[in-house]
Amino acid sequence: MSLLVGDIGELVTNDPELGVLTDAAVVVEGDRIAWVGAMRDAPAADERLDAGGAAVIPGFVDSHAHLVFAGDRAGEFAARMNGEPYTGGGIRTTVAATRAANDDTLRAGARRLVGEARRQGTTTIEIKSGYGLSVEDEARCLRIARELSDETTFLGAHVVPAEFAGDPDGYVRLVCGQMLAAAAPYAKWIDVFCDRGAFDGDQAREILTAGAAAGLIPRLHANQLGPGPGVRLAVELGAASADHCTHLSDADVDALAGSPTVATLLPGAEFSTRSPYPDARRLLDAGVTVALATDCNPGSSYTSSMAFCLALAVREMRMTPAEALWAATAGGARALRRDDIGVLRPGARADLAVLDAPSYLHLAYRPGVPLVTTVLHNGVPQ
Repeated sequence: MSLLVGDIGELVTNDPELGVLTDAAVVVEGDRIAWVGAMRDAPAADERLDAGGAAVIPGFVDSHAHLVFAGDRAGEFAARMNGEPYTGGGIRTTVAATRAANDDTLRAGARRLVGEARRQGTTTIEIKSGYGLSVEDEARCLRIARELSDETTFLGAHVVPAEFAGDPDGYVRLVCGQMLAAAAPYAKWIDVFCDRGAFDGDQAREILTAGAAAGLIPRLHANQLGPGPGVRLAVELGAASADHCTHLSDADVDALAGSPTVATLLPGAEFSTRSPYPDARRLLDAGVTVALATDCNPGSSYTSSMAFCLALAVREMRMTPAEALWAATAGGARALRRDDIGVLRPGARADLAVLDAPSYLHLAYRPGVPLVTTVLHNGVPQ
């Protein structure tokens, strides 16, 4: 069955050869794009979806999200807005609620957030564990995440749980051993929160090295709360991405610029914690590959809106609208080491979003407005 998406006023392809097309069309066959070009040249198809002259973009690729959890931390958010600083310590509150929840509760919450993101144009989303922090709970959180995404990440090293407060090295051994063995069958990636109050560089290296030996690919929470070794460790270990990148030295920027490691920026976290925003302009001017993601989580960035994060990146991080859209689509694909998403060209996955706007510029120009009207995911209208 083929589908013609026609009468596209502006089509952002993210393909260097195709560029941005006007008066365009896309033909989908199955879950793949079969043809892209001018509307007047479009081949016949079995069905048609009329964009009505609106803009069409690749589906958003959210390469950093924490969706399997129970409860919320609205009170913590209110306290921050009243002047209390963010320390990351509230993660343990979510751990307690998640451990107490049954599978159905966790599954329903994660499905709700995936659906929420999908309606806003996100067609690929990475889902981390990290709110179980026990062998059983980390494995079940990843098992649930795998039902919703192929891009799942073992984050047993989120923080040290309360029961190991006096023995952090013992917890690292648990993460590298029994917990990793239980989690690895359900994960593609391994991540560590390498920052003050979480795990230091030596601990992060030990955990990521163990994960790589088990077949998982490293990525890293790095340099969110202050300067540290995270970014350079990510580059050294060949991590797919270093995420947050809020506090960077010149050496950190140089290391990223000379590597394939993607700097994934998460402006929703800075918005929700009143922290300084990363300097995306500095990274882009140095030649670093930049991605944008939501960091959707109940404590420091409870948003599933990639469009909102894109608007923040333009307003607060000195990205152009074109750079921000690329980072939220193709950049996220790079952070997941994918070349079949975040782009609209023949052979790519048929993941796209139709906007109630004549141009992608409206994503930043009209922040907070639900501009996505139709989403195709794997070729199926949602």
